[in-house]
Amino acid sequence: MRDEEAVRAASAAYGNGTLPAGIRSRLLPGINGLTVHVLEAGFEPAGRPLVVLLHGFPELAYSWRKIMLPLAQAGFHVAAADQRGYGRTTGWDPAYAANTHPFGLLNVVTDTLALAAALGHRQVACVVGHDAGSPAAGWCGLIRPDVFRSVVMMSAPFAGPPALPAGAGAAPAESDDALDAALAGLPRPRKFYQRWYRTREANDDMLRAPQGLRDFLRAYYHAKSADWPDNAPRPLGSRAAEEFAQLPTYYIMDRDRGMAATVAPEMPSADQIRTCAWLTDPELDVYVAEYARTGFQGGLQGYRRYTDAACVDDLRAFAGRTLDVPSCFIAGRSDWGVYQTPGAVEAMRHQACTNMTGFHRVEGAGHWVQQERPDEVADLIRAFLRDTP
Repeated sequence: MRDEEAVRAASAAYGNGTLPAGIRSRLLPGINGLTVHVLEAGFEPAGRPLVVLLHGFPELAYSWRKIMLPLAQAGFHVAAADQRGYGRTTGWDPAYAANTHPFGLLNVVTDTLALAAALGHRQVACVVGHDAGSPAAGWCGLIRPDVFRSVVMMSAPFAGPPALPAGAGAAPAESDDALDAALAGLPRPRKFYQRWYRTREANDDMLRAPQGLRDFLRAYYHAKSADWPDNAPRPLGSRAAEEFAQLPTYYIMDRDRGMAATVAPEMPSADQIRTCAWLTDPELDVYVAEYARTGFQGGLQGYRRYTDAACVDDLRAFAGRTLDVPSCFIAGRSDWGVYQTPGAVEAMRHQACTNMTGFHRVEGAGHWVQQERPDEVADLIRAFLRDTP
């Protein structure tokens, strides 16, 4: 199916008929300046404790479809929203030059508070975040522990607030620039994917990929999954360029390639696609349709906020504060995202989180752990919620 055909197929109803029965899709206006598209399960009867699911990049609320019903069956009202910048949520500026501040993590916490209130809840039993949603979930629990009573972080470790300014330490943008310059000087010149994701060219490179948007997304999802045999993550010794060069090219890219060209050689075979149970062709069509309509820039703003001085300064007010509500971490055994920031796992487990009750790496899963191994992930979250006071 060509890209434009996928758009037409999924335009009538979210999910194109692939959402499990029992999950509803609706729009909620007036959510911190947004009209939020949300998927819900377990919304009847009223009064159930709320679990909020925050997706990452390049994902959607749809990415949680496989664990929503198991959590609802455990007695929860489960809500997954298309985050600011994604999918059918509207009210955000899609321009590259848009103000990054609304995409900052402090405002994402406000988005999540407003969503919970619109759903009729004063408290959230658990906020679960994957990839870019993981630090967002961590910040929810750190800033408003009275509302967000527990936190599950997935794939991306939460290392806590940035430090107060002190001396002449490098700002985040300067630090990334220095790393990128060092990577450029390697015998095989490389570049840091997050810095590239902040460039004007990134959106068009992926949206208008030479192989087509559909094949780009298929290759990208494949390369970061356990289906790609070269994913064998391990801790890195430091932030040195030589250490970072051990990461796959979807993290440390070849200097002369964009992301479309980077993942093109990893396109799975027809047999691999046919046997990919965690992302079937009809399911992939949903992502193709949504990203063909919105582009990637809204999601890419999430990378720009890390070097936006105003966004970073918002968070410095919480320097030294810890995440004290019960928390746990879940990732795929084949997920390099766990180790892409040297020292982040240790900071999360021993400094940022004071009540972390579990650190789980799921066999047979890569970066898309809740889609690749939904039963195991649902079991881990249910056990965490059962054991959390």
